Amino acid sequence: MSAPAGPAAPGTGLLAGRKHALDGLRIIAVAGVFFFHTATESMPGGSIGVDVFFTLSGFVITLLIMKERIATGRLHLGIFYAKRLARLWPALLALCAVIVAAGIVFPGSGWGGQAGFVLPAAGYVMNLAHFGMFGDSIAGETLGPTWTLAVEEQFYLVWPLLLLVMLRFWKVRTTAIATVALAAGFVLNRFLLVNAGQPLDRLYNGPDTRADELLIGCALALLFTAVRQGSRLHNAMASVARWGAPLAGLALVAALFLLKEPDTPSAWFNTFWTVGPTALALISAVLIGSLVLQPAGFLSRILSHPWLARPGRDLSYAMYLWHLPVYLLLMPLIPDLPLRIALTAAFTVLLAYASFRFVERPLRLWANRKLEPAVVPSSAGPSRASVGASAG
Repeated sequence: MSAPAGPAAPGTGLLAGRKHALDGLRIIAVAGVFFFHTATESMPGGSIGVDVFFTLSGFVITLLIMKERIATGRLHLGIFYAKRLARLWPALLALCAVIVAAGIVFPGSGWGGQAGFVLPAAGYVMNLAHFGMFGDSIAGETLGPTWTLAVEEQFYLVWPLLLLVMLRFWKVRTTAIATVALAAGFVLNRFLLVNAGQPLDRLYNGPDTRADELLIGCALALLFTAVRQGSRLHNAMASVARWGAPLAGLALVAALFLLKEPDTPSAWFNTFWTVGPTALALISAVLIGSLVLQPAGFLSRILSHPWLARPGRDLSYAMYLWHLPVYLLLMPLIPDLPLRIALTAAFTVLLAYASFRFVERPLRLWANRKLEPAVVPSSAGPSRASVGASAG
């Protein structure tokens, strides 16, 4: 299935090339989540790595959609969804298979008794299972972190279709404004849920209660698509980015160590769970936009370093999948916390590399060989290179 394009979006150099600093940001976000799960007392705000991921995901996926639309005049929806599955599903299925097999062979290990969590994880509904949509709520244990993948995939089912409809009738800039308005609507929705006394599991895991974070990233990508490089608005944004990147970076680093998300009813609970995720997404969007606008800036150069960008590009997804299962497996075996964290980090990196080398990359390359010919023939040469360069 393919959807024809509306009015052509303005060409802009902001879309060209892979954003290596964003790959570095990915690995920093994963590190935050890693230490939130393994050393919570030292990094109580590590969970904001998830907020960064949601905003970055909305930005990247919308950028990919707009690149293909500019390059080919349309978006091949079937190919879009097939490539997303080829990118994400194999590593997840491999994780599920290893945990189940190890749990059967060693039922007394930390991976024993996990088979019941495979279906909601592999079916991208773990977030719904967390707050009891299918019966009793489940934590998911080793596969619990797959709730974030579920939120993203549920969003991806709707967003490309909605975006194409908006672009059929509106210009890109108007679509960006509408996307911001839609994000505001989901903030209002979260406000109503908080004031209705909904439990934390519902507020934390809902596809609707996280939609504003993804949409803020989407709106940023649409803004970058609409702005012409060298225009007055572009120059103004670049000026803001000079101080935006360090300020946003410092705010997020401070949050990693100082922010503890409230989990008991209080005035702070109501305030945070109404506007907190939105605030974190806006700070993340400032950082993301600044990194793209200032590729030669100090922070961009740090995050673009191969030691951060390469693992962020190749290993961050599998590291996110594997870190908690490894930690839970080692927990009863390694009582010393610092040693357990160090071993968890080492084994997580090794397993992530194995996932990338033997599962993710081969299947992704195979899928690209099968799917790209349907897109490429109608692509212009330079745009084709840009589209492929940012696939993440």
